[in-house]
Amino acid sequence: MKNINLPQRFSWKASGPLVFPVSDSRHSIISIKDPSIVRAEGQWHLFATTADKAGTWNMVYLSFSNWPQAASTKPIYLDCNPYLRGYHCAPQVFYFSPHKKWYMVFQSGQPQYSTSDGVDKPEAWTLPADFFHSVIDNAVSEVWLDFWVICDRKNAYLFFTGDNGCFYRSQTKIDNFPDGMSRPVVAIQAANSADLYEGGATYRLKGMDQYLTLIEAIGPEGRRYYKSFIADTLDGQWRAMADSWENPFAGMNNVHFEDGVEPWTQDFSHGELIRDGYDETLTIDPEHLKFLFQGRDPLSDGMTYSQLPYRLGLLQMEKSVKTGPWYNG
Repeated sequence: MKNINLPQRFSWKASGPLVFPVSDSRHSIISIKDPSIVRAEGQWHLFATTADKAGTWNMVYLSFSNWPQAASTKPIYLDCNPYLRGYHCAPQVFYFSPHKKWYMVFQSGQPQYSTSDGVDKPEAWTLPADFFHSVIDNAVSEVWLDFWVICDRKNAYLFFTGDNGCFYRSQTKIDNFPDGMSRPVVAIQAANSADLYEGGATYRLKGMDQYLTLIEAIGPEGRRYYKSFIADTLDGQWRAMADSWENPFAGMNNVHFEDGVEPWTQDFSHGELIRDGYDETLTIDPEHLKFLFQGRDPLSDGMTYSQLPYRLGLLQMEKSVKTGPWYNG
């Protein structure tokens, strides 16, 4: 195992917006947000939430070979699949190697999933199925959102947040997945809801045999930023790392914009770290961190949430910056 140390203070360089809301004859899109992204067979496969002018939520899929192509890529709205019409959002996508299938986990009022033999086939996702087949305590099920699955060698874990200061965990044996999820328990709890809000994401750290969790928080003037936590096991104790407004994982206090890029957001909100692979272990390379996030023009403050004009941009950890335009890959 390599000797790798995560920084006590992160520093990031931000791109301009790379992925924009795109309307068509059936979708008058205001925002694109909540990205989940994998690299497979030489292509980026991006799934995200969209909101339209009527405040209706949908999911969208884009595929492109490099980041400069993203803005000109034609999106495919997942309601083209009759199984995915209606309220579905906040997707997470991964390949579950024991089943040799792609899984898409999403929010439909409760945690659901679809499967497909091909990540690039929007029409092939199956009828959504529930993770929980019995009633869950109302104290949890009335607030749960932003569902996230990650596996170790023995178990599959379902994490989620609730806009209530809590980060929850459920689990099942990997041989039983996706069935058998246990009753959720609180994995991390904060003093108030703003300190642990939503957008949780958990990853295995390559070469470290440890796990990193990111959770979105709300700072001064409602600005969104990310906190980070580390644990030795997915069902273990989470230890705070960069977990404050002054010292965030990613936020206004540690992000600056690439040369020539006009600062376009003061929010660093619901995002996804770029993975080192695409399987159920959700492995990331801690020496080369990149974070795809949602941001918006601060002049949109005060608008109805569904009408906030979110776009997607990319952060790169400063110590990993290479010469040249780093987001070409």
